[in-house]
Amino acid sequence: MAKQPIIAFYFMFSLLSCTSSTQEKIDLLFNDYQNDSPGAAVMVIHEGEVILERYYGLADFEKGTPVSKRTNFRLASMSKQFTAMAILQLMEQGILSYSTCLRDVFPEFPDYAAPINYGQLLHHTSGLIDYEDLIPDSATVPVRDADVLKLLIQQDSTYFLPGTVYSYSNGGYALLALTVERLSGLTFPNYLDQNIFKPTGMDATVAFVDGFNTIPHRAFGYHVEDDITEFSDQSMTSSVLGDGGIYSSVSDLYKWDQALYKNTLVGETWLDSAFTPWLENYGCGWRIEDYQGLKRISHTGSTCGFRTVFQRFPDSAFSVIILTNRREPGVQYLAEALTNIYLLGHKD
Repeated sequence: MAKQPIIAFYFMFSLLSCTSSTQEKIDLLFNDYQNDSPGAAVMVIHEGEVILERYYGLADFEKGTPVSKRTNFRLASMSKQFTAMAILQLMEQGILSYSTCLRDVFPEFPDYAAPINYGQLLHHTSGLIDYEDLIPDSATVPVRDADVLKLLIQQDSTYFLPGTVYSYSNGGYALLALTVERLSGLTFPNYLDQNIFKPTGMDATVAFVDGFNTIPHRAFGYHVEDDITEFSDQSMTSSVLGDGGIYSSVSDLYKWDQALYKNTLVGETWLDSAFTPWLENYGCGWRIEDYQGLKRISHTGSTCGFRTVFQRFPDSAFSVIILTNRREPGVQYLAEALTNIYLLGHKD
């Protein structure tokens, strides 16, 4: 995490700590996202009630469209929790298990992949080579999940013996999305829509495929540097769905948050397994850590034009969601600041 945003936050926050209301402090905290800047959608939830809901800046800088509760941001790696949920559903149905070998579903993989299983893919311990490093410099068309598969089956080794080391793998989650397609007979976007989004009421959330579906109330991504805003919406990896291709709003993510308390999509045993870490405090699409003595289940997202964070404190029924459409800075420190204010009572 960069030091500069944290220092700036404490400086700004201290300026108003004695004289301003909590709302004014929050607005100051999100000062960089306001007015004619790429924006942010912010929601804090406690015991099912929305206790903070703020919208700042622009979803579409060129058209001057403001961010609203319906604005859909690219979630980037926050998407992994939905990919993992789809796999858990297949496991609950007995179609798949943590110990199922990757080559049982993808026999086209060479021998190097024989030790890799689905538990390792979910928990980033497979050792797969990073597909981002395999994209040719001459490539001009963004890669998709199927292209990730093609790149990986051309390899002849892993970084380490599968299951022995944690190493964050976007490629592993691309393979998980393709697994959903092979075993369900549905496209990954259609599977998510029918089995996760519709059952939870997330009517505007989509796994975006250009030319196949559209994003309602779409936020576009930007890069801001030296007060200059540049369009920065898609990269060579933005079309890969399993690791980061879902768009959603704080309104829909509220529904997702509440569904996780109700075991709406899988039974309690399977959901508990998603929130149980293997190596390096990572579960199935979630980081599981301690924050200020509380169990925190969270994930961030980072891409060429978006930064996002979703933090849940299930023992307190407390969640923070922040979605932004600018490349930098990171937003985890903002979520922690809101947690300190609204859950831990650190108001000065």
